[in-house]
Amino acid sequence: MRSIYKLTLLAGITLLVSSCHDKLTPNYQYFPNMYESVGYETYSESKAFKDGKEGQLPVKGTIKRGFDVYEYENSTAGYELAKANLKSPLDSLERNSEKGKELFEIYCISCHGATGNGKGKLVEREKFLGVPSYADRPITEGSVFHVITYGLNSMGSHANQLSAHERWLVVDYVLKLKSEL
Repeated sequence: MRSIYKLTLLAGITLLVSSCHDKLTPNYQYFPNMYESVGYETYSESKAFKDGKEGQLPVKGTIKRGFDVYEYENSTAGYELAKANLKSPLDSLERNSEKGKELFEIYCISCHGATGNGKGKLVEREKFLGVPSYADRPITEGSVFHVITYGLNSMGSHANQLSAHERWLVVDYVLKLKSEL
């Protein structure tokens, strides 16, 4: 009989303890900063850095992952150096005319036209004027890559839209179009 009382008392205490726990509220957190980080405003003041501001510039000389450094500067002299010296790093296995054509049709055809004659849709509608034909200009691999990278005259840079490899594919296709004109 005493064991029944003990079991009943034990079951009652267990029921009482388990009924006090609310499953919707979290338990105690030790070191809550590990779970809920302190949010800083980008341009706010901060004692964490020497200059006292939160937003910091990257360290000088830092390049982003996967970025290829382009040695030629954005100037006429850089253009002339690229035109004379820069050669495509693509070997015969990496050259993909179909991919180059696909990229050309996305980024270039609207101004330069399907054959590279400078008569694309935007030129026909007089949105841009003076887009040259590839046949009229002495272009090389280096000059085309330089212009795609930095832009020239009213053509903007396409370095943000195309990786260096994709730009070389477009260069290969542009030179193919030039040879067909």
